[in-house]
Amino acid sequence: MSVPSSTNLPRSNPISGDADDMMVFDGAAEILRAWGAGLTPDADLTVSEWADRHRMLSGRASAEPGRYRTARTPYMGEIMDRLSPGDPTQRIVFMKAAQVGATEAGNNWIGFAIHQAPGPMLAVQPTVELAKRNSRQRIDPLIDESPELRERVKPARSRDAGNTMLSKEFAGGILILTGANSAVGLRSTPARYIFLDEVDAYPASADEEGDPVTLAEARSLTFAHRRKVLLVSTPTIRGMSRIERDYEASDQRRFFVPCPHCGAMQWLKFERLRWEKGQPETAEYHCEGCDTPIAEHHKTVMLESGEWRATATAADPTTVGYHLSALYSPIGWLSWEQIVRAWDAAQGSDEAIKAFRNTILGETWVETGEAPDWQRLYDRRERWTSGTVPAGGLFLTAGADVQKDRIEVDVWAWGRGLESWLVDHIVIEGGPDRHEAWGDLTGLLGRTWPHERGAHLKIARLAIDTGYEAPAVYSWSRAQGFAQVAPVKGIEGFNRASPVSGPTFVDATEGGKRLRRGARLWTVAVSTFKAETYRFLRLERPTEEDMAAGAAFSPGTVHLPHWVENEWLKQFVAEQLVTVRTKRGFARLEWQKLRERNEALDCRVYARAAA
Repeated sequence: MSVPSSTNLPRSNPISGDADDMMVFDGAAEILRAWGAGLTPDADLTVSEWADRHRMLSGRASAEPGRYRTARTPYMGEIMDRLSPGDPTQRIVFMKAAQVGATEAGNNWIGFAIHQAPGPMLAVQPTVELAKRNSRQRIDPLIDESPELRERVKPARSRDAGNTMLSKEFAGGILILTGANSAVGLRSTPARYIFLDEVDAYPASADEEGDPVTLAEARSLTFAHRRKVLLVSTPTIRGMSRIERDYEASDQRRFFVPCPHCGAMQWLKFERLRWEKGQPETAEYHCEGCDTPIAEHHKTVMLESGEWRATATAADPTTVGYHLSALYSPIGWLSWEQIVRAWDAAQGSDEAIKAFRNTILGETWVETGEAPDWQRLYDRRERWTSGTVPAGGLFLTAGADVQKDRIEVDVWAWGRGLESWLVDHIVIEGGPDRHEAWGDLTGLLGRTWPHERGAHLKIARLAIDTGYEAPAVYSWSRAQGFAQVAPVKGIEGFNRASPVSGPTFVDATEGGKRLRRGARLWTVAVSTFKAETYRFLRLERPTEEDMAAGAAFSPGTVHLPHWVENEWLKQFVAEQLVTVRTKRGFARLEWQKLRERNEALDCRVYARAAA
């Protein structure tokens, strides 16, 4: 680098004492000092070293404000350092429980990249709204509390597009924040660094352009071996979990810690956490080597002495995978006693146990997609006045399935805790090409059903499938207005965080004229609601003696009326969840029909989406 010529510096005579000359001279000296500082290379730090030296946690975004300390969560050290430029790893997969410090580690990487290794970076949340929230609650405090970042990121000004809620420019790079539901955001720019957070909550497709993870990772391919991709998530359902699929394809690292009594190295398993029945405060971990109880106060030293060990061989040596449960959560965060209390509280509820396995153990939930026996449902039918809404029903929704020669509609009442009652089953003769069929469907929107307590309820929202003759459905839906009618499109896959997403605007036809963006289409993750319905159908019911003693139905109970026929019941349980293998050998869950007709199950899914 050439030294700037002295002839290019402002000329002044500092001996003369002229104030203006002195100011000019001081300015020139400042330029030289800045130029000299620019020649000094940044310290060669890893991400964890940078965090310990420069990261400040804001009281706005952290329960423990102050200087960041990797020693607080020692297991995050190696994960962060894999993201450092000197490490050859390209993809880091982290399948984890909640409350283990993963989000702050990801933010440390963002800060490190801005300060030490600038380049284009893409940070993806499940939705654009969550990306905006992350920007306000996490990224802005990250920048504001760190002087090294404040001086590099352009300040937010109304006339300066360099720093907006979803875009942060800095010298040598840019941080783009977006949602996995936005294909535009995912393909906005090439990116050397990609941070994919909570990938199991991503939709199956981004604006119908494909898998969001695949779209995002494609942005980094031009950077070849210099790219870094971090995938983080609590897992969801076995066979559907993105993070589990990538973890199982990695070297599957576990964090091994030593027993304080015998020194045996082991990774922590929930089944070795033991306690006296009804006394969560007695929880202790039993060593695999000597079976001696380990009190939780030993955890700090155990974590400090822990190390990550691979338990498998990765197909791709540039990918490493990590798994961590909340059993490792530092003292003061989530204790073993709290974990035991959560486990005890979850008993008797599949939903609660599922959440426990996902968020505390960091493990996937195995869906039992076996179809309930329709004859058992027939025997459990209940009697209430036909065509009326039982006392527990609070509002009505309907699901409509359009077939070639008919439109089938089921009206469901919904109560507290997602308890539900089938109120009506209507078959409108004539397919979408029959004008009178649409008129009959319109008539249902104005109809009321009497409530057991005297009120009359209308359908609050009707969800109608667009899989058959979508243009006709769009046209009819537009004519009814957006408030009461929702055209829906079912997609395969589980999405517990956002099972109903949208709306997206689609073209509609009215009076033979094409209207751009004339209708609103909602996307429904049908697997989520099918699995939920089957879980609800398997719930145990109180006996007559229990009811007499004041027992209530469990949340989610599905009540079927005495008038429902065998054919409807067979349709209601017409599918089952099976595990299939992809061409790459990964396990995947798929709903398959046991019989041809399944309208009752589809209508239930649409009515549930409407609810």
